[in-house]
Amino acid sequence: MDEQLIKDCTAKAQAWLGDGFDDETKAAVRAMLDNEDKTDLIEAFYQNLEFGTGGLRGIMGPGTNRMNKYVVGMATQGFANYINRAFPDIQPAVVVGHDCRNNGRMFAETVAAIFSANGIKVYLFESLRPTPEISFAIRQLHAQAGVNVTASHNPKEYNGYKAYWDDGAQVLSPHDTGIIDEVNKVTIDKVKFEPNYDLIKIIGGEMDIDYLNAVKEAMVDQDVILRQKDLGIVYSPLHGTGRVIIPAALRTWGFQNINVVREQMVIDGNFPTVVSPNPENSEAMTLGMKLGDKLNADLVIASDPDADRLAIVCRDNKGQWMILNGNQTAMMFSWYIITNKKKLGQLKGNEFMVKTIVTSELIKKIANKNGVEIFDEFTGFKWIAYRIRINEGKKKYIGGGEESFGFLPFDKVRDKDSPASICLICEIAAWAKDNGMTLFDLLLKIYEEYGFQKEKAVSVVKPGKSGADEIKAMMESFRNNPPKELGGSPVVLAKDFKTLKQVDCKTGVVSDVDMPATSNVLQYFTENGAKVSVRPSGTEPKIKFYCEVPADFDGDYVKASAAAEETLKKICTSLGI
Repeated sequence: MDEQLIKDCTAKAQAWLGDGFDDETKAAVRAMLDNEDKTDLIEAFYQNLEFGTGGLRGIMGPGTNRMNKYVVGMATQGFANYINRAFPDIQPAVVVGHDCRNNGRMFAETVAAIFSANGIKVYLFESLRPTPEISFAIRQLHAQAGVNVTASHNPKEYNGYKAYWDDGAQVLSPHDTGIIDEVNKVTIDKVKFEPNYDLIKIIGGEMDIDYLNAVKEAMVDQDVILRQKDLGIVYSPLHGTGRVIIPAALRTWGFQNINVVREQMVIDGNFPTVVSPNPENSEAMTLGMKLGDKLNADLVIASDPDADRLAIVCRDNKGQWMILNGNQTAMMFSWYIITNKKKLGQLKGNEFMVKTIVTSELIKKIANKNGVEIFDEFTGFKWIAYRIRINEGKKKYIGGGEESFGFLPFDKVRDKDSPASICLICEIAAWAKDNGMTLFDLLLKIYEEYGFQKEKAVSVVKPGKSGADEIKAMMESFRNNPPKELGGSPVVLAKDFKTLKQVDCKTGVVSDVDMPATSNVLQYFTENGAKVSVRPSGTEPKIKFYCEVPADFDGDYVKASAAAEETLKKICTSLGI
């Protein structure tokens, strides 16, 4: 074990034994210092928890690399300093919310206290609320910023802190680096923990009503819903923030046959009924599918703990439950929005959609064929929000999504929005039923028209400092020695979003990649139409590989999927994963 690293971590830990820290924290730090095995000490103190793609996120516990009230406090003090500097001529306001996670309310109240102590007006939600409602509230209240205490779909040990700016989107440059600079200047003795209650206003029900009214703007065709109002829906909030707002939203749209997974309606940051509260994992949908069988439901839906992501389960052509992946979900949303707005005369010619660079290319095909402009942006919904913002007043946003089960079908929110997306997917299911189809039949219809693609995301987890070093080395290796072929097909185009250069591998011609910023992402396109993207996660200790391959499609989903899976296996072998 690195002796200098132990020495550095020991010095940082000893600073946490001072007067600014409570007795419980000091006792936990002393225990780490006294332990002969210094692993816990190093993991807790080897770095400062920093803003990643969405703010802070980490395992809860004492230490500079952990989520606790002191790290949250220093981050908030730095954020407050930046806000006051950015808005010197007004009294700024912020919105603060949290989800169902352990310590969520305590962290949110800590955040509110510090903002108020710095002369900033705070709108604090009375209890847990969905992430998209926080984003909506920032815009609705004309606030200058916001914080949502959430770790999204991470395991129960995690909590996090999403920082938002005045457009309701998560912070981007220059604000992200500006906030980090301010945070890095803060020491614990500079944090103003004592609240100014005159500046804290509790909000709740009135914002729920405004948000529910706004969500209805995502509706495309209410007549379809009214004809199929008895569509059998099973919904689970996975112990999180969707438990009240999503059933209410479905009712305001006109759906009447809404059934909830009662065991998962209980608010619980320990997520007792699932291994992980991530709707991307099929295991999390087990109880919902069981209830769906009992009720002979048409579809099963879940939202993650902070209700920004959704998962959809429909019946295949044999009547068995099938979980749609995030690419299929985004593709279906895009197809329905474009096709039916076009039929209803709602497209005026200035509409646009957005997807992320790692999301299915089929969405681009759908948009291009129908004359709808589409933009590719970096991973992270803040980039979709960025595109909405710069087009505001010039073009009409009609939808955008990413492969990780996030979609936004209207522009009153600037983050992933599962309440609106869940209502819309139920409308799509109603439309399909109205036309003698299931969601699965609709999926096949889209593949028949636009071609079959199969996607696979592989995450290689490398925890801790050694893992971070290993991930960095892997990215350097791919960057310096790019693959010549993937799965037996030559690589014809390689993009590096860190240098914003792309190489035509056949001619060797290097050209620029037009993006609003740089990002540590590599992307390869093969001769046979496959796409592979490689990126380290900004919030979790892993490197991600996003693979997409085509296959011949004659209407047989199983056959096409199996053929594509063989290609995907070959590509993974080529990548060494």
